[in-house]
Amino acid sequence: MNERVPVAGAEIASRSFAIIRAELTKGGITLPQPLAPVIERIIHTTADFEFATITRASSGAIEVGVAALQRGCAVITDVQMVRVGIDQRRLHRCGGTVYCFNDLPDVTHLAVATGLTRSAAALRWAHDQGYLTGAIVAVGNAPTALFELLDLLDNGAQPALIIGVPVGFVNTVESKAALMARSEVPWIVTVGRKGGSPVAAAIVNALLRLAAGEDNSEV
Repeated sequence: MNERVPVAGAEIASRSFAIIRAELTKGGITLPQPLAPVIERIIHTTADFEFATITRASSGAIEVGVAALQRGCAVITDVQMVRVGIDQRRLHRCGGTVYCFNDLPDVTHLAVATGLTRSAAALRWAHDQGYLTGAIVAVGNAPTALFELLDLLDNGAQPALIIGVPVGFVNTVESKAALMARSEVPWIVTVGRKGGSPVAAAIVNALLRLAAGEDNSEV
């Protein structure tokens, strides 16, 4: 009978990132800086090494995201799953707050009136209320929300950073390609169909650690 030896959380994290780095080295993959800590945390969250080759960021996006968090910016998510996955303890230390507006009655009414999905309507409402200015917007589920956000850029929206990592088969690839074609806002994207709420949350959490000067393997 095999007995499990208790392992502390800090040791689990340290071992996990050591394994990730060893596997990347074995595969001949060198992660680009300053994106490397972000990719490592995505892989830690998903156990999927393909993110090492499909994660992209515009020039200066990591630095912009870190600086925004250090200023105490808002983080706005397209779905509640992204919101709950974000490390709110670290975010609050920076003076920031995370929001997802999908469940507000005003957003529901707007979605019905316009035919938008609730995630897209929530971002339109957030823009109308002034929440998007200087915020990090993390889209992990809904391509409709990402397309709406791009339309809002044309109507004066000024987020600090867009994290565009929706997952799926319909308009997912296209929405990310449309974001990468924009130059007026920094972005982080996972190319192709892969992404999802855990990935969006992992990216924000990686940026929070960078903002605090912490290493990925720290608990």
